[in-house]
Amino acid sequence: MQMKLKSAAAAALTLCAGLATAQDTQVVRIGHVAPVSGPQAHYGKDNENGVRMAIEDLNAQNIVIGGKKVRFEIVAEDDAADPKQGTAAAQKLCDSKVAGVVGHLNSGTTIPASKIYNDCGIPHVTGAATNPNLTKPGYKTTFRIIANDLALGSGLAAHAADKLKLKKVAIIDDRTAYGQGVAEVFKKTALSKGMQVVDEQFTTDKATDFMSILTAIKAKNPDAIFFGGMDPQAGPMLRQMEQLGLGKVKYFGGDGICTAEIAKLAAGAKTLGNVICAEGGASLDKMPGGKVWKARYDAKYPNQFQVYSPYTYDATFVLVDAMKRAKSWDPKVYTPELAKSNFKGVTSVIAFEPNGELKNAAITLYNYKDGKKTPL
Repeated sequence: MQMKLKSAAAAALTLCAGLATAQDTQVVRIGHVAPVSGPQAHYGKDNENGVRMAIEDLNAQNIVIGGKKVRFEIVAEDDAADPKQGTAAAQKLCDSKVAGVVGHLNSGTTIPASKIYNDCGIPHVTGAATNPNLTKPGYKTTFRIIANDLALGSGLAAHAADKLKLKKVAIIDDRTAYGQGVAEVFKKTALSKGMQVVDEQFTTDKATDFMSILTAIKAKNPDAIFFGGMDPQAGPMLRQMEQLGLGKVKYFGGDGICTAEIAKLAAGAKTLGNVICAEGGASLDKMPGGKVWKARYDAKYPNQFQVYSPYTYDATFVLVDAMKRAKSWDPKVYTPELAKSNFKGVTSVIAFEPNGELKNAAITLYNYKDGKKTPL
């Protein structure tokens, strides 16, 4: 009987110790928003994977902030690439008092959401939304860790004019903040370099039939087409270009089309070989930790890699690095430290301009060789 009492007492002590340890651990929640439903879900899942992987890696470090052991959790929201859903998701994360947010994917969702984060005082870091207007309001809570469209659009136009000596270009955009923004920058730079814009056409980010606009463009006999939009439209467009005999026309686009998925969506169209696209940052092989990180990502999430997951991974670490330096996960306390970041990430050394833009942002141009995305 005495032995039983002793063992019961020992078990109770062990349980109390376990409870004390659990109570001593502070849960810090980090929000993530991207489209994980709809035609852009492959980007959103890739982005979310980057955050999940970062949180796993951070939790393995047994981080202590302000004397408290911390465990991080993701609060994942779906905005379906829709601005209204984006602002609703942002408000939900504000209401649930997350410590910080990684996201969103699209400029059209990130720009309206940024005001909500500013109003509730929660910092957000995007590794994907590239429209320059995002940082124009000067919110102290808005940060971007990838090159913006000014770099992407102008880099592509410079390549078209200076390297390829192309003279005539037609421009199509999908009327989103991202598509219009990158197309506008491309057009401005192309004109400044003496290229002729022979036609401008518009579509939507839901369309799949481009025959009429491509037929109109064909009549203008361009050397190249620039498309401001995403790969669910670019893939079918490349197929339809081939059907219409536009097989020799170069096809330019920003990071929205610069994915592994576009090769699948083009479904064997030879026009994929004419694609030249731009991405913010160095190619994975040239990122400081790119190769090793990608091997780990592929083991964890086979065949899911698209474009931005290394950036969402780094964005999560940048938030936590600022919390550690501030000795607090309270956004009011650590946001000023976020602005002073100098973090060696997988993608680059991350430091910010006063407006929240990444300092020294690089871009890389790619083409598709044998269906594989290859840095130029």
